[in-house]
Amino acid sequence: MSETLARYIPEHAVKPVFELIVVNQVHLKIVNERQTRHGDYRKGLNGKHEITVNSSLNKYKFLITLIHEISHLVAFEKFGRKIKPHGTEWKYSFQRLMIPFIRPEIFPSQLLPLLARHFKNPTASSDTDATLSLALKQFDAQNDKNYVFEIPYGSVFRIENGKIFKKIAIRTKRFECLEVSSGKLYLFNPNAEVELLLN
Repeated sequence: MSETLARYIPEHAVKPVFELIVVNQVHLKIVNERQTRHGDYRKGLNGKHEITVNSSLNKYKFLITLIHEISHLVAFEKFGRKIKPHGTEWKYSFQRLMIPFIRPEIFPSQLLPLLARHFKNPTASSDTDATLSLALKQFDAQNDKNYVFEIPYGSVFRIENGKIFKKIAIRTKRFECLEVSSGKLYLFNPNAEVELLLN
């Protein structure tokens, strides 16, 4: 198991993560990419704790996602099953489990202050923290995607499900985009990945 982990997370995180998996009796599955989520946790009917994480994540994102999911398990076990999935108890558990990993041997120095800030009050997904999300994306394998924030106004782009939009305006922290086929307005996170189309 630790040899497998070493392919997906930073070297200095392998031993402590492996210990977390053993102590919490986690059955970890590394799966093909799902568009809707990076990972998930469930307690199987047999009572086993099952965690899945997408194999396509870079090693820093994989580590954060795995600790995120173990935090669900720890929070449910400690505080009971009636707590909110991303409520106070989960945030507390996530902070406690993640803080020992926020070190220069594990994360690149440019990520450390962003992680420290994020984990003062962690969100349900690190993707909603645009600054951290963009910093983490620098470590992804190269792809041909653009981010909504970097394409010019008036540009036409396609999203994962094939729908086509035109970037129109900015509204506070999100971008207003018009779905070309329906004429409906949608709001996009600045760091949403899109495929730029030539007009």
